[in-house]
Amino acid sequence: MSTPPPLASGPEGPAALRPLLDTVLDALAAGTRARRGPLPAGGPEEVAARLALATGDILPATGDPDALRILVHALAAGAADPADPLCAAHLHCPPLAVATAADLAVSALNPSLDSWDQAPAAAALEARVTRTLARAAGLADALVTTGGTESNQLALLLARETHGAGVRLVCGANAHHSLPRAAWLLGLPEPVVVPAPSGTLDPAALDQALTTLSGPLLVAATAGTTDAGLIDPLPEIAALCAAHRTRLHIDAAYGGGLLFSDRHRDQLAGLEAADTVTLDLHKLGWQPVAAGLLALADPGEPAALHQSADYLNADDDTEAGLPDLLGRSLRTTRRPDILKIAVTLKTLGRTGLGALVDQVCARAREFAALIAAHPGFELYDRPAISTVLFRPTDATDAEVAAVRRTLLHEGRAVLGRARLDGRLWLKATLLNPRTGPDDLAQLLKLVEGTTTG
Repeated sequence: MSTPPPLASGPEGPAALRPLLDTVLDALAAGTRARRGPLPAGGPEEVAARLALATGDILPATGDPDALRILVHALAAGAADPADPLCAAHLHCPPLAVATAADLAVSALNPSLDSWDQAPAAAALEARVTRTLARAAGLADALVTTGGTESNQLALLLARETHGAGVRLVCGANAHHSLPRAAWLLGLPEPVVVPAPSGTLDPAALDQALTTLSGPLLVAATAGTTDAGLIDPLPEIAALCAAHRTRLHIDAAYGGGLLFSDRHRDQLAGLEAADTVTLDLHKLGWQPVAAGLLALADPGEPAALHQSADYLNADDDTEAGLPDLLGRSLRTTRRPDILKIAVTLKTLGRTGLGALVDQVCARAREFAALIAAHPGFELYDRPAISTVLFRPTDATDAEVAAVRRTLLHEGRAVLGRARLDGRLWLKATLLNPRTGPDDLAQLLKLVEGTTTG
């Protein structure tokens, strides 16, 4: 009988992992060198062909001891690397090394937060960290999620369980797509969409809607839109919800990171008035995916999620003092993503995280100024957080789209796209605190060269 392969944890785990980690790190470095840019050149078909050639048979009859190196190298060579300053399309941050190292410990130990006896310390750590982050937002507690989409779905579910199946979502035209999708998923009435003519929810239109509508309502505001990073007028919206006795959810998946910054925290005034708040630290928190939370004003609301499973939370175990974890998530098996968050919070502190937030916001303002001073480009507006929208002067929408796709196909830059004011804009989402002025100038030069070429 052959000897089983080594395990990641246990007494022999660290010794087994060390040479494998060297292999991974060397393959990451070699793959990055092979890529030679922010993403692989050639487009989807060519990238897929290169990957297939490099990896060969994924399930061979006989195993390949070099598989780890081969596959990690192939993934790195074909990656869109958010640590490259020219990779700036999405709310997709370069993760901190310390957070990634913490994530390795989670993978090695492999706890699961569906019962205390699978994750004793992780359960206690999650309880401490979630309360800390919730209080930073002015709320009482928080549940860990996979990101903004799950947090928004959970917010609507708690609203339904609190106010009944007839609760109706009222959101701006600028709201994240996951909110109306969650209403559909949960069988709620058709959402009421309020105009957002300047990219943010219009308070006058919201007031009119709340005055006209009847029945239980859930208003969803946004602190950091996906397209332009704009923040709805939260204090006005909160006041309207209080006056109309309407529940308020704030999707701060992007903008929630401003809480760490003394300079920018005031942009989130009104957050503390919400019943629920979506936070997502794999955006302005520099965490590996996933690192979402749903903060709650009422720590008792998750009781609606309670489920009984004798093998996980038997009544006599709970009565004996073993924590019941099933009411902390819609998922059963779930890894303790809270460790990497806790390590980051403790390593950097509020000041260190705030400095990263300030850095990317400053870079965005610098990039906007560079665009505004260039006669060949049009700036959408001064950035509210770290997203900058721009387009070549006098270009058609088709030409704007072609510029983006050309840069992607050639592997030279990764820019996003957003449609506002009836026009298509290029989108740069700056989340890399190591991006410098020279990188910004190079990015603009690449776009200019593609436009004129």
